[in-house]
Amino acid sequence: MKTDIYLYNSLTRQKEKFVPVEEGKVGIYVCGPTVYNHSHIGHGKSYVSFDAIVRFFRFVGYRVLYIQNITDVGHLTDNADEGDDKIEKEAKKDRVNPMAVVETFMRSYFENVDKLGVGRPDISPRATGHIIEQIELARILVSHGYAYEAGGNVYFDVSKFPDYGKLSGKKVEDLIAGARIDVRGEKHNPADFAIWKKAEAGHIMRWPSPWGEGFPGWHLECSAMSMKYLGNSFDIHGGGLDNQFPHHECEIAQSEAATGKPFVKYWLHNNMVTVNGTKMSKSLGNFVTLKDAFMKFDPTTIRFFILQSHYRSPLDYSDEAVEGAGKGLERLKNVLVQLMDLGADENARVDFENLPEEPVNLRRYYDEWLAAMADDFNTPSAIAVLFEMLKDVNSIIGTGGVVTVALASVLYAFTRALAGDVLGIIPAESQHGREVETDLIRLMIEMRADARKDKNFKLADTIRSELQKIGVVLEDKKDGTTTFKVSR
Repeated sequence: MKTDIYLYNSLTRQKEKFVPVEEGKVGIYVCGPTVYNHSHIGHGKSYVSFDAIVRFFRFVGYRVLYIQNITDVGHLTDNADEGDDKIEKEAKKDRVNPMAVVETFMRSYFENVDKLGVGRPDISPRATGHIIEQIELARILVSHGYAYEAGGNVYFDVSKFPDYGKLSGKKVEDLIAGARIDVRGEKHNPADFAIWKKAEAGHIMRWPSPWGEGFPGWHLECSAMSMKYLGNSFDIHGGGLDNQFPHHECEIAQSEAATGKPFVKYWLHNNMVTVNGTKMSKSLGNFVTLKDAFMKFDPTTIRFFILQSHYRSPLDYSDEAVEGAGKGLERLKNVLVQLMDLGADENARVDFENLPEEPVNLRRYYDEWLAAMADDFNTPSAIAVLFEMLKDVNSIIGTGGVVTVALASVLYAFTRALAGDVLGIIPAESQHGREVETDLIRLMIEMRADARKDKNFKLADTIRSELQKIGVVLEDKKDGTTTFKVSR
């Protein structure tokens, strides 16, 4: 199923036809989470967006090798090579080992993206598992004259790499002129960035290196891990727009300086989630964690809400917006239920080469959907095409038009393939069953809350005990909310 895909390349600042490094294959690396806290909606937008991109590449016939790292060391609280390691800072606050922090929030991250229907990467490399590769990369940069050691730290000399700034459009001379005057005096230039940091006394995460005990810089990690699994030159590097500079800029510089080859062919950057027009971030305190969002909304609704915006567009979050997305998603699911009532075979497959044009013109709708997705992965337009098709289907059903079992099966398979397999906004049947179960449990919790308000404590206790008998344990929080765990 060959189709031409056009994507916006942040490196060239224009839309380009995708031509892979190796025919029929796609190598893609996306910056993964720094696991020191729970993921929020902003993270969800990134991983859902790239999940849809990976799914689409596979749908049109590419073999995809998808790498998404786990940053478990080296990401400092200040991009100017100062401040604490984010994970070690969290560990000191909670008086635990940094790896205990990593394991806690890494599990939390995967639990969250699993609920969002995000497919697991083919490889999820951890920075701490690739220290040898990072030290070797730093050693090569020093030996080639692009990096230098100073006081146990190793810095990349941006003046030695003429193309520094080609991704972000920033100029080295402007960065040097505008840099803070209190940067480390050991740097040759204020804009130089650390690829290896000296571990000061009391720093827990540390490894031996040719320059003394220390730990890798955040930028170095992604270069080392991406090239290990995808080669010195690969197709696509993705990540958040806020990582374009300095993180991705530094990746390009150190990777190309080390290998002498182009690092990445296409750079894709997803835009941010905002709250009332302001970027959602932990530092501003205006973030909503995915776990909290899942207490209010079905995870598939959150995914649908995210995909209603283009990956390169900002997305403003509000409860009202998500509720609106939920209503739209419900209409989609209802059509599938109607098709099943008409006898649709839920195991039916669709032949995209021979789509019917009567009484619903699936050929036209498929071509429009495919064109939308192939045009820089335009999920909002692709979703709009599906809903136009559903209007036709509803019109036929509502006016008593003849919908044969065969046609119902084709419509069902068509919708599940495009909306489910690619966009992921219709969960698999087994997942759908679990979602129905979750909705019923939430309904029982609401009934119990109403009973308590009415001082009908007998009914409230009965609901709790009956749920517990089937393995659903309720936990009343101090803020008045109730959560649940399924122990069976």
